[in-house]
Amino acid sequence: MWTDNETDRDLLNFTGVAQSIAELVVQAGGKPISIGVSGAWGIGKSSMMKLTQTALRGREAPGGPTFVFVDFNAWLYQGYDDARAALMDVIATKLQAVAEDKKTLRDKAGELLARVNWYRVGRAAASAAFSVATGLHPAGLIGGTLSLVKAQLGKDGEGKENAKEKWLRDKPDETPPQEIQALRDAFVELLRELNVTLVVLIDDLDRCLPETTISTLEAIRLFLFMEHSAFVIAADQAMIKYAVKRHFQDVDDPALVTSYFDKLIQVPIRVPALGLQEVRAYLMMLFVDGSTLDPTVKESIRQAIARQLGESWQGKRVDRHFVSGLLDTMPPELVRRLELAERISPIMSDPVMTAGNPRLIKRFLNALSIRMALGKAQGVDVKEEVLAKLLIFERADNSRAYAELTASVADNGGGKPTLLKDWEARLAEGKEVERSAPWDGDFMAQWLALEPPLGDEDLRGALYVSREHAPLVSRDDRLSAEAADLIDAILGTPAMAGQLEGRLTALPRAELSVVMDRVLERCRSEEAWGAPPILKAALAVSHVDGQQAARFAAFLQDRPVQTLKPAVVPAIKDEAWARGVLEHWLDQIKTKGPLKNAIEGALK
Repeated sequence: MWTDNETDRDLLNFTGVAQSIAELVVQAGGKPISIGVSGAWGIGKSSMMKLTQTALRGREAPGGPTFVFVDFNAWLYQGYDDARAALMDVIATKLQAVAEDKKTLRDKAGELLARVNWYRVGRAAASAAFSVATGLHPAGLIGGTLSLVKAQLGKDGEGKENAKEKWLRDKPDETPPQEIQALRDAFVELLRELNVTLVVLIDDLDRCLPETTISTLEAIRLFLFMEHSAFVIAADQAMIKYAVKRHFQDVDDPALVTSYFDKLIQVPIRVPALGLQEVRAYLMMLFVDGSTLDPTVKESIRQAIARQLGESWQGKRVDRHFVSGLLDTMPPELVRRLELAERISPIMSDPVMTAGNPRLIKRFLNALSIRMALGKAQGVDVKEEVLAKLLIFERADNSRAYAELTASVADNGGGKPTLLKDWEARLAEGKEVERSAPWDGDFMAQWLALEPPLGDEDLRGALYVSREHAPLVSRDDRLSAEAADLIDAILGTPAMAGQLEGRLTALPRAELSVVMDRVLERCRSEEAWGAPPILKAALAVSHVDGQQAARFAAFLQDRPVQTLKPAVVPAIKDEAWARGVLEHWLDQIKTKGPLKNAIEGALK
């Protein structure tokens, strides 16, 4: 299984972009900067933030820049705290910890934290007053306010007056705008005297409700453009614009909505989309990570792939041959999975499938892993590459086509989707294929051409472990107990089928047709037609119904004459339909021989 956690191990060829972001922060030289990292949900923004932090840490050196990192996830505070107050508190607490480590500026840091907490007290008190004014029960809010006040009035470990209490005792009488400005001034002064650059990494804004998103953006606005600060904000820009539009409901001008976010972000950077090359490399790296290789070997492979991707603009490829060549001996299971990655990567980068979204790719692989484990636990033999192709089919969300596929499997005694066979064969030859709805469209053409072909595969096991998507109901599930028993008896001992004609006569025609289906499927497996045992079974069913007799006659007539043996002629010559079959065979025979002699004798 692959977890959906951000990582500082570059699996997506993002290092170059992360290094560029880090360079922008360093070049700012302490001047304020705000950078927006935008991209769709699941595209890898959180991993980009981790890689950016790693890139900045790599640029720290004695006498060089020093960074203090604050990771703020607004989504975690949603519903529990005011986003503005929470962001201020996280930053102030981090700076106090830095001051404690350096054993300098403790009083300034304590004063800053006191100012932040006093701001929070004021907001909590305002919320309580609002609750009283509107008739709501304020007990919880007042309790929270008192808890914050008590926290500020506490003593330090030695019972002495601490910096926070001293500031609260001597707190100046300031108006709200003056308090905000004083907060900013205290932050700037502390950062300057600590001689650090504050790098605030804000993530998951696009997961928040519009109210929390706006609250966090307002908090960012409070801190933006302070000396020695850099903000890197990761969010789906479309979601941010939606939140702004919801907040400013009376604003009809789309340009104003766009301007709100643009004023916060000085440098917009978009997470690069994954192309076919990156999707293939990502799949292969995930399979390498999930293998039994030693962790140091996995890391060396990852680094080699990352270097190769970095030179892909020169025509270098990351494919199965490249990855396999990184080790003298590659585990067979991993080789097979690298082949799977190469096979499915073109369609995995398709917009209908995942559009190269890393989160969706991981979900796909996890679903594949779960179904393979389910099959193993229940003793169902399933090929991973077959199951992967079916999972891709599900992703297309074409319920009509899926229903037709499962019906084709259910109606075939061997579990083979015969409706696919001709399409797959023609596509493999590079020929055009006429496909009507629901099988039309480019995605279906891509899926049909994807290896392996399924027309000759028994899909019952794969559909069984996928039954949460759609149950597989076979023809036998719809048969009566009598019909099912007769099928078992006829196929079990076909030479004795003649003794069952009385029971066959009593079956409804629909069930008798299913019995003949199963018999003809067994007949198709015969390579030579003399007088095999299944011939007697087919004759027994044909004797009780003219429609089934016509079906069996058509089957025999279609047999290539090179598969026929003389023994088949006396076995069928007394049937009412035999003359037409024998004459057809005779027309196909070009030379004299035992078979032609037998047919001519029977016709006389």
